[in-house]
Amino acid sequence: MKRRTGQDQSITRQWRPATQAVRGGTARSEFGETSEAIFLTSGYAYDCAADAAARFAGEQQGMTYSRLQNPTVEMLEGRIALLEGAEACRTMTTGMAAMTAVLLCQLQTGDHVVAGRAAFGSCRWLVDTLLPKFGIETTVVDARDPQQFADAAKANTKVFFFETPANPTMDIVDLKAVCDIARARGITSVVDNAFATPALQRPMEFGADVTAYSATKMMDGQGRVLAGAVCGTEDFITNTLLPFTRNTGPTLSAFNAWVVLKGLETLDLRIRRQSENSLKVGAFLESRVPRILHPGLASHPQHNLAMSQMDACGPIFAFEVADRKQAHGLLDGLNLVDISNNIGDSRSLMTHPASTTHYGVAEDKRLEMGVTEGLLRLNVGLEDAQDVIDDLDQALTAVGL
Repeated sequence: MKRRTGQDQSITRQWRPATQAVRGGTARSEFGETSEAIFLTSGYAYDCAADAAARFAGEQQGMTYSRLQNPTVEMLEGRIALLEGAEACRTMTTGMAAMTAVLLCQLQTGDHVVAGRAAFGSCRWLVDTLLPKFGIETTVVDARDPQQFADAAKANTKVFFFETPANPTMDIVDLKAVCDIARARGITSVVDNAFATPALQRPMEFGADVTAYSATKMMDGQGRVLAGAVCGTEDFITNTLLPFTRNTGPTLSAFNAWVVLKGLETLDLRIRRQSENSLKVGAFLESRVPRILHPGLASHPQHNLAMSQMDACGPIFAFEVADRKQAHGLLDGLNLVDISNNIGDSRSLMTHPASTTHYGVAEDKRLEMGVTEGLLRLNVGLEDAQDVIDDLDQALTAVGL
């Protein structure tokens, strides 16, 4: 009997997401290993010089260099593409490498980008600082209002770039409405889906052209490695993104790819349990803090939209206290929850965005985004939710809340 080394895509694409997260993209060596192998190699050997020439010419299948292909990395890319419902995926060293590549690979001097104002600090830096350096015009809009994308679009607009839920204000973008506007105008819609992952939200089902990820977050989910990913059509990934990444080199290591593969096996279990915990913690905080921004709670102004696009609320939300002094006092009073700017971890983490993740954003732009001095962002982990609540309770009491 012949040992199975690869997968039949006509079969794997019929599997449900939880199955794809465990088995999708698997390619076994001649040894028949059940767990994915780690191919720690930078280069590959050829049987003859003609084979090397044929591979570089694209006339023969096979590996040439790990900046372009690696068996472990390709397994991860295949698995993420299946989960996303995308034709193809390319992974990168970090989430920001993915965000940078997905923009620069398709833009040039004279082009225009419309971006959502609420975004991770480094993503805003790309829009506000990096792209204009190359003569790429940018317009920032309140992404909660789809009409603002339509109003901002110009003849030279090439990309709509936004995230939902947004970091850290939890703004929700109407995916179908914005992607419909983009498609009607021939504009590429790029969605940062890191907060939800394809386990909870699949933007392509609502018309998105490209999705981008920090796979460091929920995909790894245990604070171990850095990784990024971009999903899209085979044409976009191969003919637009790949020429950029093969020559600039933001290549994901085989070891980090293997770690994220292991993380994906438990993604569905983790993100749903953390979503449940997040709702419990959010319900507690709702009566204790001046303002809470949690898409899973009915008090969120876009709750209905969020729940129509997402399978669950996710582990991350934000809330406000009076000012920076009270925010820092609350953080310093925590015993269980760690002060950390990471998210998507199996541990509960909290940060003060204005002095960490969005420190590099000008104050006026932070306030425009809704990142106030009293805003705190909380990632609820896999601990017992009541222990997290108890820790928050004593820390809130200590700062007079």
